[in-house]
Amino acid sequence: MIQFKKNQFPRHIFRAYDIRGNLSDLTQSVITAIGHAFVEKLHQADINHIVLGYDARLTSPTYAKIIETILIKHHIQVTVLGCCSTPVMYFSAQKYANGTGIMLTASHNAKEDNGIKWLWKFQPPSPDDIQEIATLAEQYIESHTQPLTIASEIPHCIYGHISKLYVDYLIQDVTLNKPLKIALDGLYGSAGKYAKYVFRELGCEVIDLRCDANGHFPEHAPDPSKEANLTLLKHAIRDHHADVGIALDGDGDRLVLLDEHAQVISPDRLICLLAKICLERKPNSEVVFDVKCSGLVAKTIHDLDGSPVMLRTGSTFLRKYLMQSNGKAVFGGEYAGHYVFNDGRGLGYDDGIYAALRILEYFTMTANHKFSELFIDYPERYFSEDTYIYTTQYKPLDILSFFDKKMQKQLYQIIRVDGIRVEYPEGSGVLRASNTGDYLTVRFDAESLEAFIDIRNQFASVLMEKYPEIATEMMQIVLS
Repeated sequence: MIQFKKNQFPRHIFRAYDIRGNLSDLTQSVITAIGHAFVEKLHQADINHIVLGYDARLTSPTYAKIIETILIKHHIQVTVLGCCSTPVMYFSAQKYANGTGIMLTASHNAKEDNGIKWLWKFQPPSPDDIQEIATLAEQYIESHTQPLTIASEIPHCIYGHISKLYVDYLIQDVTLNKPLKIALDGLYGSAGKYAKYVFRELGCEVIDLRCDANGHFPEHAPDPSKEANLTLLKHAIRDHHADVGIALDGDGDRLVLLDEHAQVISPDRLICLLAKICLERKPNSEVVFDVKCSGLVAKTIHDLDGSPVMLRTGSTFLRKYLMQSNGKAVFGGEYAGHYVFNDGRGLGYDDGIYAALRILEYFTMTANHKFSELFIDYPERYFSEDTYIYTTQYKPLDILSFFDKKMQKQLYQIIRVDGIRVEYPEGSGVLRASNTGDYLTVRFDAESLEAFIDIRNQFASVLMEKYPEIATEMMQIVLS
């Protein structure tokens, strides 16, 4: 086993809502230690049965086997799901293990990364829960010298009987009033195979791209939020005259939609439409969204007589709020593409396929002939993609503290739900420390191009005094 010197244990991979990091940090030794940390916490919670799944990444079967072996050795029953999407893990946890499951996945990250998501008795982990796992894992490594030895070449296994209940649930919950032509991009993740099957069973013609799981991710990371990664899908929409384009991330809990013109529908506009769908079912309810969403979202919810609630970024925070709202909150959306339903349908977790189905169902029930017509009431904004600025030479929290102090003198409204969000008359800017990597994330949103440029330049000018490298990178941010 690798022996870590003091302060070398990779605590930085234990993030706000999951464990995620490069394979140089998330080694078999660290996975072994995490497995034993899970054992201790499961025993404390009196949990003796879990489901265990993993994504398409090359290391995922081995890492899952390590955790499975440790849990079984300590008398915890494991229902093995094999290679599946995170929504399949959530679904199976509810069906088989009283809402408890573990998923080996790094979601949309590059192939050099891996990670872990989990659910204990239906509850996602809090940041404190994750740090407690880190502490227990570090203690295990300090007191043990041998790793659990597992063969490095374990094949990916797909179990049809596990996924059948999941796809049957989706097919039974949703009704499409007319068949659609769908261009579908699975980005070589673990959810494409389910989506292809479900849409075809519902009578749709499916042009499928990269729907077979492939942990090599030959072209790029399985991240559909980056428009550059959607080139193949855009061509398929145009070449086949598809009604809509659908892209899923590496583990299937995020969704990106494109209209019949191969134009990406921004998450802000999707959240507005989904808020409308859910508020029509349950009026005067809360709709939850994260700090990166534009002002259009809150305004739309108000106009629909709903109550907007802004939360920090992270799908676990979204799910936890909905679960604890006692039915007051009917829907939650995150700018990263996570959408959670709590309107009497859906199972309370983020599932890219299910979110797409609910939107397509609504589309086929309207008089609209084109998918883009659904979004006429939600005008497109001038905005940037969620932009990453790496901060290896600085501490992100130091940058945020400096920026916060400077912005307080500008007399703008500042929201500190997660990082720093500055509200301007025509838009907003968000600067925050990422939950999933060693960087700041920046996003600008405005009603006009002029306002977009002005907000971006104000952010950069504040940082130029002390962090000129960060400011210079910020000035390069352009419209999505």
